[in-house]
Amino acid sequence: MNELRSGYVAIVGRPNVGKSTLLNRLIGEKISIVSRKAQTTRHRITGILTRPDAQFVFVDTPGFQTRHAGALNRAMNRGVTQALADVDVVVLVIEAGHFDAQDKAVLRLLPQDKPVVLAVNKVDQLKDKAALLPMLASLSPEFPFAAIVPVSAAKGTQTDDLLAEVRGHLPHGEILFGEDEITDRSERFLAAEFIREKLFRLLGDELPYASTVQIEKFEVDGALRRISAAIVVDRPAHKGIVIGKGGQTLKRIATEARQDMERLFDGKVFLEVFVQVKSGWSDDERLLKSLGYE
Repeated sequence: MNELRSGYVAIVGRPNVGKSTLLNRLIGEKISIVSRKAQTTRHRITGILTRPDAQFVFVDTPGFQTRHAGALNRAMNRGVTQALADVDVVVLVIEAGHFDAQDKAVLRLLPQDKPVVLAVNKVDQLKDKAALLPMLASLSPEFPFAAIVPVSAAKGTQTDDLLAEVRGHLPHGEILFGEDEITDRSERFLAAEFIREKLFRLLGDELPYASTVQIEKFEVDGALRRISAAIVVDRPAHKGIVIGKGGQTLKRIATEARQDMERLFDGKVFLEVFVQVKSGWSDDERLLKSLGYE
């Protein structure tokens, strides 16, 4: 009989390689936001998967930013560095068919004293499947990986193989969280993340990166949650983009975010969303801290 193992696992990689999609797939619930817009994950998100023989405590980190040096990106990079220092195993995610200077920059930041499992994601998108094996072979000399596993987070391909490899490197020990827990993040935090996801998904490149969400009120009354949230933008012109013609864009953001919340919270949600302008928020260290960026 296998002994119980449990531990922390960091999911790292450059922006937009599918880290959040992989976390959601492994956990079986949507707890980390997903968008085609790079750098949408800004906080360390913890997802918990409990199986009879192991408990995996995954930390989904922001994509390590190697090209920009604003206060927001510095805060995000600190989060990644801290996550790497605190975990038992690291999963580095790259994109099948792509291994560039940004990936190599992340490699240089990986700890040498922890097992690193390489997850080659998006194999389902490879046009030439025969190119996969040479690519995997070429990656071996780049770093002393504990294992290399090709996966598709979107399709679920070989994610069980990835879990098996990670489990082998977890410490022996009792579980760290309750069996029914899937995240250590609060509902308040997750509500803000759901709104932020819809913001990026619906507006894409129309809305500059300098926008975030602040929960002003979060009240629980039995199975009902009353939530008031501010979408914070950097300039007055951005406010009109978020609101949209006749308020339709803001209404859609609120409706789709509310639906996600009701699914995860398993209860009715009354959601009010409005837009605030706070110029220079992404370069204001004090404001970032008030918004939850350490």
